[in-house]
Amino acid sequence: MTRPSGWLMLPRWLRRCWPQKVRTRLTLIYAALFLAGGSALLGLTYGLVAKSLPAHPASTPRPVLSRQEFIQLCKQAQPTPSKTGKIPQPSPDPAPTTPEVPNKVTELCQQAAAAGYSAGSSSQRDLALHSLLLFSLIGLGVLTLASGGAGWVVSGRVLRPIRAITEAARRASEQHLGERLALTGARDELRELADTFDDMLERLDQAFIAQRRFVANASHELRTPLTIMRTAIDVTLAKPSRTPDQLEAMAVRVRRSTDRAESMIDALLTLAISDQGPASNELFDLATAAEDALDVAAAGISRLSLRVDSRLDPAETTGDPYLLERMIGNLVDNAVRHNEPGGWIRLRTGAQDGSVFLQIANSGPHVPADAVPTLFEPFRRIEGRTAARDGVGLGLSIVQSIVAAHGATVGAQSQPEGGLDVRVTLPARD
Repeated sequence: MTRPSGWLMLPRWLRRCWPQKVRTRLTLIYAALFLAGGSALLGLTYGLVAKSLPAHPASTPRPVLSRQEFIQLCKQAQPTPSKTGKIPQPSPDPAPTTPEVPNKVTELCQQAAAAGYSAGSSSQRDLALHSLLLFSLIGLGVLTLASGGAGWVVSGRVLRPIRAITEAARRASEQHLGERLALTGARDELRELADTFDDMLERLDQAFIAQRRFVANASHELRTPLTIMRTAIDVTLAKPSRTPDQLEAMAVRVRRSTDRAESMIDALLTLAISDQGPASNELFDLATAAEDALDVAAAGISRLSLRVDSRLDPAETTGDPYLLERMIGNLVDNAVRHNEPGGWIRLRTGAQDGSVFLQIANSGPHVPADAVPTLFEPFRRIEGRTAARDGVGLGLSIVQSIVAAHGATVGAQSQPEGGLDVRVTLPARD
């Protein structure tokens, strides 16, 4: 499998460590995305909380006393005991004292309280942010592992149809094309992929069946003229006294068988070319080609005394001239070959509703309606319809292949009085 150019730019050790299984890669991607999203959310939450908590309380007044001054102030504020050891009681009407000492003590106490509040607030903030970060990281790690496990389960369920398609593709071969996935559930991309794979298997199955049938029929049909030639030669050579007439009769039979084999090989080559699609796209008039095809079949028409009713209106289309001429020639030859003495042929060309058509009908043996579709299969013949005995059974198959290569349609129907009515419709020229 071809790696993208970005893959080749990674270090070799990283490429070796990167898992090869899609399920493992999806699991790692799910976990990494959750970790990235969780980390971003954690960082945002941590920033908002840290911003909402003040780093420092409101500013407090700076101390106005030193330590020595504070001790001296406390000594002044403390009552001095008398010589008897008793603290004198304040008189009922004390003399007024200066308020400087009590005010300084009050101010100092306020400063001490503010300092204690600041230290406690800062400690509480640091503890809250540390706890938030610690428990968030623990939770993020646990949930990342949980998301990886959930991603493993979910990716396994999502990739289950892919595994089914892979197993079916491994089992598929020329002998095992009948299996179908028949995937059920929601009509999503995987369901469409499974249905497309089933359609591909169906087409391959039909193609292999047609190919095997075609090869078997072709080998049988090619073996028949060879057998006839060998028999004619062996019978003639086995006679002790061969006359010129016998040798001439043998030569005629060999020549007829050779012509049949040559016609079949030419038809097989034409069928193979038409299956590959048009080699060119040129302007083509069905009316002119139909007139030429009637001229080529004039000998057969005269031999059977057939009446020809033709109305050839212009019918211009685009396509491969060689293939389209072969298609029209096969239709006219088929109408002449499978006809009866004194019969008739009706040929029409023209344009209608943005398309052109060629319609040809002929008299002849009756064709069952249910057998008409099989006439377009290779080497398919119907009893009573092979009066000429020299057809190779590929005329209508070539017509079907050429029509399909040009995006056209062909239809046939049997007539109550006998014979076929075939109509080919092609897109009109651009």
